[in-house]
Amino acid sequence: MGRHYENRKADMAKTQGAKAKLYSRYGKEIYVCAKNGGAELDSNLSLRRMIEKAKKEQVPAHVIDNALKKATSGAGEDFSPARYEGFGPGGCMVIVDCLTDNNNRTFTDVRQCFVKNDAKIGTQGTVAHMFDHQAIFVFTHDDEEAILEILMEADADVTDLELEDGMITVLAPHTEYNKVRTALVDAMPEIDFEMDEITFLPQNHTTVVGEENIENFDNFMAALDDCDDVQNVYHNAEFD
Repeated sequence: MGRHYENRKADMAKTQGAKAKLYSRYGKEIYVCAKNGGAELDSNLSLRRMIEKAKKEQVPAHVIDNALKKATSGAGEDFSPARYEGFGPGGCMVIVDCLTDNNNRTFTDVRQCFVKNDAKIGTQGTVAHMFDHQAIFVFTHDDEEAILEILMEADADVTDLELEDGMITVLAPHTEYNKVRTALVDAMPEIDFEMDEITFLPQNHTTVVGEENIENFDNFMAALDDCDDVQNVYHNAEFD
């Protein structure tokens, strides 16, 4: 029982750690959205989107409420976005997005993740030009033409629209996120998005080969995930 119990305890600790990280990330993003754009959901679409995403990922109500209270009270930290780019293990390209109240600390923490895992941090613009900054929506639907008509009537700029296995994927420039989402929700109030976010999509992929590179890549991702200031990581790595 001893070994099984220790393994179970380790799994539980890992799960709790992942939940704490998730709650912290959403709490910070909700706080920043509310502080920058106000706490009214009707007028702050970014905040509404973030709260909807948090609820989908089962972030507790008290985490959301505390972030909103902190933002409206005038207390709390001043967070600013920071983005770092470089090459990960095996030559893949990586973008790391952070929210920080101390740029020097965050840069040092992120740089150590690169240095310790055979990766190389670069300057701004090193790899971002090889990614498309896109809004992406994925939802269940079987009529591609109907969705296209909805978006055309809303004068929404769409990069791509695809129907596959009963799922529609809409890609649009990140600046069109609110217009596309509003058009879809207004036309289909019951819509349930499988994916609904702004992301960086790689223009091509790099296959990471070799056990050492793959292990370094896994360790690199884990190290970034452990950084409190890291919000999102985008890469173009793929594996055979």
